[in-house]
Amino acid sequence: MTFAEKLYLLRTQRGYSQEVLAEKLSVSRQAISKWELGTVLPDTDKIIALSDLFSVSTDSLLIDSINLNTHDSMERVVLKFLNSAQEMEEISKQLIDITCDGVIDETERERMNEIINTLDSVTKIIEEIKRKMDVYE
Repeated sequence: MTFAEKLYLLRTQRGYSQEVLAEKLSVSRQAISKWELGTVLPDTDKIIALSDLFSVSTDSLLIDSINLNTHDSMERVVLKFLNSAQEMEEISKQLIDITCDGVIDETERERMNEIINTLDSVTKIIEEIKRKMDVYE
């Protein structure tokens, strides 16, 4: 799996749009797009920031022969859930702002799609927690 594929996978698993990830890293959305297309690699400081943000090693991001660990421990899954849960308050506020005038324009529609992706990601994390709980019973 290439760096570009790993970045896309990590970003979408967290429910981040390219724009949201770009804001978190203080880069442009176009930079994220180029990284995910594999046309360029980020600078070292951004690789480290991605590693910290997604809680993966820089080696696992950069070395093509290393696949990301898809079988996280229960503790790691719960931490992922808690991280996503922190975004829920902001999402609730944004949903209220989007729907308060009764009209959803194109920008609001795009944000709604991002919110839906985030909620889908949280649902997947909850399902993973349920599966792991079954293992412990």
